[in-house]
Amino acid sequence: MVKVLIATDKPFAAIAVKGIREVVEGAGFELALLEKYTAKQQLLDAVKDVDAIIIRSDIIDAEVLDAAKQLKIVVRAGAGYDNVDLEAATAHGVVVMNTPGQNSNAVAELVFGLLVYGVRNFFNGTSGTELKDRKLGILAYGNVGRNVARIAKGFGMDIYAYDAYTPAQVIENDGVKAVVSTEELFSTCQIVSLHIPATAETKNSINHALLSSMPKGAIVVNTARKEVVDEPSLEKIFEERPDFKYLSDIQPGIAAELAARYPDRYFSTPKKIGAQTAEANINAGIAAARQIVDFIQNGNQQFRVNK
Repeated sequence: MVKVLIATDKPFAAIAVKGIREVVEGAGFELALLEKYTAKQQLLDAVKDVDAIIIRSDIIDAEVLDAAKQLKIVVRAGAGYDNVDLEAATAHGVVVMNTPGQNSNAVAELVFGLLVYGVRNFFNGTSGTELKDRKLGILAYGNVGRNVARIAKGFGMDIYAYDAYTPAQVIENDGVKAVVSTEELFSTCQIVSLHIPATAETKNSINHALLSSMPKGAIVVNTARKEVVDEPSLEKIFEERPDFKYLSDIQPGIAAELAARYPDRYFSTPKKIGAQTAEANINAGIAAARQIVDFIQNGNQQFRVNK
């Protein structure tokens, strides 16, 4: 019998596990749970006889893959997958998938929660500003970026986007202005929302040149990945520009310093919470289960992220 393991040190909601179980057991597979584990050895023991694993932010590295002799597929319930060693998975003949789009509305709504909090001066009682008519730049026009654009229209914002892999016509068809480069996006928009993955190309790509080119009253919202922002550049721009704000659900390495020095211009949540809604939790978990069943039964690799 095919055995599927849910390995989550931060568990899914009970209703999500129920939905996953219905999908997995409905296909005639066995479901095992490893929740709130505190030691890697627990994970190594649990993967020894499984064919598939569903994870959230859990680390799947070469050691885990070595221990999982029967493993065929790992699905990360969510969009990002930098917690999985893709090269090692490929070397072990293991397919790795994500569940794109399942968390996108949750992340997009968080962007505007952060923005309203930021432009209203963190609700400190002083006079803030409005989002209406502000120029919003969306860096990467994927599932989250599209939802950000949709919500921004309700605020009456002037919306721009850049994505190296999305044709300008696709962006324009959504009533969003396509620009030709990251540089143009930053120099045009007072607010930029980041939705790029952490890759060799994008790590530390949000640098001083981009940040310093932004118009007066600049705000950067990062609900993507910590690594895409160059932290020395971030620190420098805070020193140079009293009008600059940075809002994020990923604490930078210099979070304590920024919070102490710029409490009226910097905010980050204690942990990454973009996908932390009941709806996203359920959607991503059940999507992961369905993808595993489809892969095992039909060989469907639509959402494969490793080569």
